[in-house]
Amino acid sequence: MAQFSVNPLRFDPYKSFKFRVKWEGRYVAGVSKVGALKRTTDPVTYREGGDPSSDRKSPGRTKYDAITLERGITHDTEFEKWANKVWNYGSGLGSEVSLKDFRKDIIIEVYNEAGQKVLAYKVFRCWVSEYQALPALDASANAVAIETIKLENEGWERDYEVKEPTEPSYNEPPT
Repeated sequence: MAQFSVNPLRFDPYKSFKFRVKWEGRYVAGVSKVGALKRTTDPVTYREGGDPSSDRKSPGRTKYDAITLERGITHDTEFEKWANKVWNYGSGLGSEVSLKDFRKDIIIEVYNEAGQKVLAYKVFRCWVSEYQALPALDASANAVAIETIKLENEGWERDYEVKEPTEPSYNEPPT
């Protein structure tokens, strides 16, 4: 069976360096790294008294790992504003947490080398559990200053409406 139904001559899997993150209907500026989407289902073991000496297993509770987003520090304050909805130091008694809108659904999109969207995942009910405003600063380092948010979530699913696009050759226009 071909790995790519629309582009049967393609053999290489998609690369991990072309992606975008979207929330509240707009793309988030400058995201340079997205943590893995991972879920784990705990096994539930049981055994009846008359069973042989081995356990039976069935699926139990499913957990979704937190997702980390990283980007270079700029004047865009979206990471900080979202983190402040979960805890805003000094905002006054009763308004430290924005219970109404501290959760957001996000979309993670993956693109092929030609810039065509090939995959998308919807991540549900995310909230910021960790915010790093500044990295360790080092005057002798040769690095970009990175800010980070860690998003707890209640699950994700692939958007099956995103279909495999026809990939153009270098001398034909994309469709």
